[in-house]
Amino acid sequence: MKNSEHLLGTRRFLPMFLTQFFGALNDNVYKQALLLVITYGWIQQQTASISTLNNFAALLFILPYFIFSATAGQLADKYERSQLVRMLKIAEIVIMLIGAAGFLLGNLWLLLLALFLMGTHSTFFGPIKYAILPEILKPNELMSGNALFQSGTSMAILIGMILGGAVISGSDGNLLWISVTVLTIAALGYLSSTFILKQQVTAADLTVDWNFFRTSFQTLKHAKSLPLIFTILLGNSWYWFYGATYLTQIPQLTQQNLHASENVVSLLLTFFSVGIGVGSLLCRKLGGTEVNIKMVPIGAIGLTLFAFYLAGSLAFVPEQSGKLLGLYEVFHGGWSYYHVMLAVTLLGISGGFYIVPLYAMMQAFSPRSHRARIVAANNILNAVFMVSSAIFSIIILSILKIDIKILFSITAVLSAIFSFWLLRRLKPMLNTAQVLPED
Repeated sequence: MKNSEHLLGTRRFLPMFLTQFFGALNDNVYKQALLLVITYGWIQQQTASISTLNNFAALLFILPYFIFSATAGQLADKYERSQLVRMLKIAEIVIMLIGAAGFLLGNLWLLLLALFLMGTHSTFFGPIKYAILPEILKPNELMSGNALFQSGTSMAILIGMILGGAVISGSDGNLLWISVTVLTIAALGYLSSTFILKQQVTAADLTVDWNFFRTSFQTLKHAKSLPLIFTILLGNSWYWFYGATYLTQIPQLTQQNLHASENVVSLLLTFFSVGIGVGSLLCRKLGGTEVNIKMVPIGAIGLTLFAFYLAGSLAFVPEQSGKLLGLYEVFHGGWSYYHVMLAVTLLGISGGFYIVPLYAMMQAFSPRSHRARIVAANNILNAVFMVSSAIFSIIILSILKIDIKILFSITAVLSAIFSFWLLRRLKPMLNTAQVLPED
């Protein structure tokens, strides 16, 4: 913990941490606000249904990761990264001006355009931020730095969802306030980016290939040629499959299984986000400062056991009829509700144990000249796994009409099988790997 506090007090780390924090915060403020104005009809929705629009919005945000990740990785390796970050933060302000115009004019298509552009912004920022960390941190600080990044991002997501909802609900239909909010956060992100230290260019002679599809294929092919790296990327991507499967179901779980209101959805998301933050920080404290795999098995076991715990807890929630339960009723509704809250929190903590070491290993063992492109490959695979998660959940819940508790149990079994394969494959590779190779 002391090492983490030290990093937050340094010029080399704090500006990058804050820039990442404000970026994740703005993404989630904007997405949550857009979701609410669509759901509650505060803008013209044309002829599409609310469900269709919400799913279309989710697709628009993730689509850039498929299209632009490989190009983003090339640019992050070829050019000086602190300058790239500042350019992206200026772009974010412009994007939020488009979003603000959409809110103020009540124009859905401007809002969706801004959402797509925010996804594009995040796509280009991702390879930069994770490629910068090994440059600004010492090898024994990578675990702490990644722990802070993960916990900070979790808090930004949580605060963003709460803030976006609070501004929309508190403004009584006046969308000027949400416009001011997203523009202010974007400006803070640019301000923090101006303090990021200048970075060394790692591949100045690289020729950027603007053919998105060919570049994506080549990026994945190169990552696959590095067995250790590709295995780590698969481990990262499984986490996003797992997390998307659970997080996407929380609203349905709350309404159909807990018979509770939207406020309880926010409560469970809070417990999950706080769990990830706590798990990320504990991972560094318990696992040590050196890059290692020690906490991954513990996280993997937790992702399986606590998934069964959650499924079992839902089976004991009493049946309700009539009005949905609010926060007060849930907290006074018996121990079954507390078991659900605890299970969600423990899943978050396990996720922190699992993902922090894998991200640190991805950075530590990637060739320096290709590090941003490795992160780009990671983002492409993450997007593939997240879309696969959505398809998997639709098949289980909508087509086969299987209960959500069974979905969680199946995912837990799959996680156990995948984690066993991952750890069995990783351990011998790590015994011979060297940290921070130069090319």
